Amino acid sequence: MKILLVEDEKRLAHFIKKGLVEEGFAVDQVSDGEEGLYLAKEETYDVIVLDVMLPKLSGIELCRKLRKIKDTPVLMLTAKGEVESRIAGLNSGADDYLIKPFIFAELKARINALLRRSYHQISNNLTLLDLDVDPVKHMVTRAGKSIKLTPKEFAILEFLLRRKYEVVTRTQIIEHVWDYSFETLSNVVDVFVGTLRKKIDKGYKIPLIHTLHGIGYMATDKNPHSL
Repeated sequence: MKILLVEDEKRLAHFIKKGLVEEGFAVDQVSDGEEGLYLAKEETYDVIVLDVMLPKLSGIELCRKLRKIKDTPVLMLTAKGEVESRIAGLNSGADDYLIKPFIFAELKARINALLRRSYHQISNNLTLLDLDVDPVKHMVTRAGKSIKLTPKEFAILEFLLRRKYEVVTRTQIIEHVWDYSFETLSNVVDVFVGTLRKKIDKGYKIPLIHTLHGIGYMATDKNPHSL
């Protein structure tokens, strides 16, 4: 999953980005509202983490402008005691807010809650047939057997499962799994999906990850051509 972090406080931005990357998220981080708005409009993000007080363009104004063209979930960061800012943030279109200072575990929990809401999920776990993925604990099992994945493999699997039974293109995977600085290589997605398929499907009767040649990929326990 891909996050846009707009935060001008360097130490806090480093702390948040480091933690999210360690959790397997792709993160683009900028320090002013104008650049944040540009990336939010031009790129595809699963969640935007946005500070209220930003140079050039405030977080509230950024969110208000963004809401005219996109519905990307927004988690707004506010200083303790700024009740007016929290109200203004929610009224501008933010989906949730988090008061500084906070612990990383709460930030992660709120991001996961926004992801569940965005993808219309009830629980944290993503399932398909006998495959179970826990995005919070980064655990994958199939038929009760644990499967070890690299962070990028996990991120691709998570994205595919959040859109199970849908065709997902290579471009969509790159947009959601790699950050803005990633230089596209022609077969990088194919390589990762090929390795992922071996780990998920090898030894099982029903394959769950399918390639639709010339189109993309699909996570399904049915014949993808019949959907």
